[in-house]
Amino acid sequence: MIEARDLVKEYRTTERREGLRGAVVDLVAPRRRVRRAIDGIDFAIAAGETVGYIGANGAGKSTTIKILTGILRATSGTVRVDGLDPLRDRSRYVYRIGVVFGQRTQLWWDIAVIEAFRLLARMYGVPDPELRRRIEEFDEVLDLAPLLHTPVRKLSLGQRMRCDLAASLLHRPRIVFLDEPTIGLDVDVKERVRQFVRRVNREHGTTVMLTTHDLRDVEELCDRVLLIDRGKVLFDGPLRDFRRRYARERRVVLDLARAEDQAAAVAGLEGLPVSVECPSAGRLVLRFDPEAVRPADVVARALQGPPLQDLAVQEADLSDVVRDVYRAQGRA
Repeated sequence: MIEARDLVKEYRTTERREGLRGAVVDLVAPRRRVRRAIDGIDFAIAAGETVGYIGANGAGKSTTIKILTGILRATSGTVRVDGLDPLRDRSRYVYRIGVVFGQRTQLWWDIAVIEAFRLLARMYGVPDPELRRRIEEFDEVLDLAPLLHTPVRKLSLGQRMRCDLAASLLHRPRIVFLDEPTIGLDVDVKERVRQFVRRVNREHGTTVMLTTHDLRDVEELCDRVLLIDRGKVLFDGPLRDFRRRYARERRVVLDLARAEDQAAAVAGLEGLPVSVECPSAGRLVLRFDPEAVRPADVVARALQGPPLQDLAVQEADLSDVVRDVYRAQGRA
């Protein structure tokens, strides 16, 4: 459904010198620099997949999305989405995609949400009965009814994002690009957005490509991860393989029944290949590699020590894993 081959995007910038003298020199001999935002990216996404496209700021995520949606032209390489070229086949292509940019809206600021929906429906050839049916369907998850007669400029960020998400799917596109769709949203709105994306993917087989800094979005929505840095793909595969490859660390969190038993609990773990942290009185965090010691053995040893109030076995948080990958690549 989405295919990128040896994709490169270069930007040419001018470096400004300091001071009045530098400004004069820049007029005569400007310093030019070429920066590669994307450096030979290759990937293919099948129909119906939900893929998390993740990376640090400046890694090339938004640039890739803009090329795939036809907003930017790649310096070199090829792109095909649903068999079409986003630039050359633009008039046909836009009917097949939906796009949400978290910091921009596709709605008109000075008209009511329902009027914006009607304009978009007219543009995409969606009949009025079908528009009403789809708005009712979206309302079940996004709670749009109270917002329909409100001018877009009066909406909060979370309300506008719910409306933007619905607007991008009014024409039932085959592919949806979501660029930071939950940025700045509160917990409740984020969960509504995730529920809606899951439902659209499940019921209509919509292909979803998601860029986000909130890795909970990836954990809850995506089966596959594309991790990029400095315009290059570092990992492409199932989320479970990403965890298996990079998330080697496990954690056992112990809450002691009595805080004064902390020293005795630490002493009782001697000889196990675990790292012990004491973030607060009465709490121990044991970090270990499951290849070096079985979680069951760590738990068994912990139960032999002082009485516990609680015990939890945790996998590494996805955000910690991504940070560790970047550190391994030499980027903090």
